Amino acid sequence: MQLSSEAIPELQTKLNQLSTEAKQEIQQQGLSDSQVEVQQSVYLRYQGTDSSLLVNANTPAAMKAEFEHLHEQRYGFTMPGKPLIIEAIAVEAIGKMSIPEEPTLQRQTNHPPEPIATVSMYTHDSWHSTPVYQRTDLQPGDTIPGPAILVEPTGTNIIEPGWMAELSDRDHLVLSKGVRSQSDAPTHPSTHPSTDSVLSPQSSVLPSPSSPDPVLLEIFNNLFMAIAEQMGFTLQNTSYSVNIKERLDFSCAIFDRQGQLVANAPHIPVHLGSMSESVQSLISAKGDTLKPGDVYVLNNPYNGGTHLPDVTVITPVFVEVGIAHPTSTLSPQSSVLSPHQSSPLFYVASRGHHADIGGITPGSMPPNSTSIEQEGVLIDHFQLVDQGEFREAELLELLTSAPYPVRNPTQNIADLQAQIAANEKGVQELQKMVAHYGLERVQAYMQHVQDNAEESVRRVIDVLKDGQFTYPADDGSQIQVKITIDRLNRRATIDFTGTSPQQATNFNAPSAVCKAAVLYVFRTLVDDAIPLNAGCLKPLNILIPEGCMLNPRYPAAVVAGNVEVSQAVTDTLYGALGVLAGSQGTMNNFTFGNDRHQYYETICGGSGAGAEFDGTDAVQTHMTNSRLTDPEVLEWRFPVQLESFEMRANSGGWGRHRGGNGVIRRIKFLEPMTAAILSSHRQVPPFGLEGGEPGAVGRNYVERSHGAVEPLAGRAEVAVNPEDVFVIETPGGGGFGPGSVQT
Repeated sequence: MQLSSEAIPELQTKLNQLSTEAKQEIQQQGLSDSQVEVQQSVYLRYQGTDSSLLVNANTPAAMKAEFEHLHEQRYGFTMPGKPLIIEAIAVEAIGKMSIPEEPTLQRQTNHPPEPIATVSMYTHDSWHSTPVYQRTDLQPGDTIPGPAILVEPTGTNIIEPGWMAELSDRDHLVLSKGVRSQSDAPTHPSTHPSTDSVLSPQSSVLPSPSSPDPVLLEIFNNLFMAIAEQMGFTLQNTSYSVNIKERLDFSCAIFDRQGQLVANAPHIPVHLGSMSESVQSLISAKGDTLKPGDVYVLNNPYNGGTHLPDVTVITPVFVEVGIAHPTSTLSPQSSVLSPHQSSPLFYVASRGHHADIGGITPGSMPPNSTSIEQEGVLIDHFQLVDQGEFREAELLELLTSAPYPVRNPTQNIADLQAQIAANEKGVQELQKMVAHYGLERVQAYMQHVQDNAEESVRRVIDVLKDGQFTYPADDGSQIQVKITIDRLNRRATIDFTGTSPQQATNFNAPSAVCKAAVLYVFRTLVDDAIPLNAGCLKPLNILIPEGCMLNPRYPAAVVAGNVEVSQAVTDTLYGALGVLAGSQGTMNNFTFGNDRHQYYETICGGSGAGAEFDGTDAVQTHMTNSRLTDPEVLEWRFPVQLESFEMRANSGGWGRHRGGNGVIRRIKFLEPMTAAILSSHRQVPPFGLEGGEPGAVGRNYVERSHGAVEPLAGRAEVAVNPEDVFVIETPGGGGFGPGSVQT
């Protein structure tokens, strides 16, 4: 039912009917009519979306206004002129009971409380002589200065130095911040600063932003990552496609004013390492025109993107005038945006792999594409939201007017709206952080966490050795790298000279993908719990010859570069460093679909062994961190059956440490579709190191309903019919070191 004046009589009739029923149920419990309160609500959503919001039942204008306020608050935009649909109604009947009075206590004596013991307690970097009291001995009006310990049958209360506990006449223990007296001084004075002076943003002795405090550095490390994680939860909960909601093929991150990656959630490494270039390209193209409430979208692989299905939504973050931190060393006018500071202070971005973005095959992962145009709709700095208004008509025109348009624009729009909502969550949390800690401190620690990551990578470089490695691919191309360590300057040069030239196939990786692989590898060498950020790249000099398959020229096809070539680059770097045998080296990209259904998944395999550990069986390796769709969801949303999903025994390479095993996945089709596989290591096996055996190569084939078996290459597209079974056997990881052999 559409929300309109004509719909109100029918809506009110149904609400009144439900209200009567609910009220009667409550009255059956012995309450009078005057004790029952009824609340009437309506679930509204925009036409064409599936996310509804609960508003109070009212006039159409009032409900529309409340809905738009809630929608902008949650999702960061509104859609003026879009009809509202009444999805459901709700009635809540509340029986109001009398509130019992808490008893009032009276003092029995005028004597102050006596401690039952005195103990030594370590707090605030010092030992304190601390009295211990029984809670039951306290009377109304008694005050206990900290440090002190109050014990009661159900727990123990610690009163820290500088705090005061007072018992009220309702037996409530009320804590308040007090002033430490000389009598509260510790028995063993310490020269270390008080911990609460570091943690409390109200403290006047916070460390200077120019010199990072180790405690605050750890706090901000986790705060920044937590914001990105909250963005991810929002995206998962509000998205529509199986690929994002179930497989979690998305990433969220926050960036500083220059577009440098500050922190991310533990999402997809190939997304995270390359998103910074997308943000920087937006700043270069639109930086002077960005306004609060604007949101942009792009997937251009030649502007920081990876491949066309990976769509990036970027939101600039502004801070409203008037938000100032009381202890900031800046003036209230300069601690936030002034009328002359109209550029964004930060950026947030989310990148999601859309189930279809057009192209010559459903799922937009064509095995045989030869140009970027064949892979889908290319989007470059398109304004998705203009000062809070979602530009749906313009977006639809963009998605459907390309030579190979999207097949399900409704799904694309729903997922893009979820990405906008995820970004809005990041915007809100960053604004809260600035309000709490002050702009100067937040910006300073954005730099400090990058500096810390830089130093962590330099410590890794201190113990690395020069190395080089050549990685052959199934199609005869190769990736070659030479790593040179400059110990004096604590830098490393990663030179990809010797890599094959740009390919006529789609096995070309944009330079952003190659840099993402380098960033990922060197971050994994760091033991410290630091965010993956731009600081990790500062000690690295990356050389990628223009026109090679790791730095192709437009309009080269690149759909396999993000998923396959990135894996090859990662293994090449580990091989040059001598620390890890080859993993399965592929994402086994499997797509199927028609005009009504589009689906994409990556399939796990074996990881490579190291000098001190075996590889892992059946795991998503390196540049992907997605998961497989639950069988129930897969079979509910698509006309297929998951026949089996099992370990591929003995597919890992043998050695002193064994490589991980791959898997075998069998999917039966229930209606005609086009299926495609884009994979590697179907001819060249994943390498072993230091005498370890290589892992087994993968296999692709179709078992036809009439019994014939049709072998497929690593890159293949095939028509499937009901009862046909598509089988994918994924590679195992390489072994490390001579030793055990298969028996």
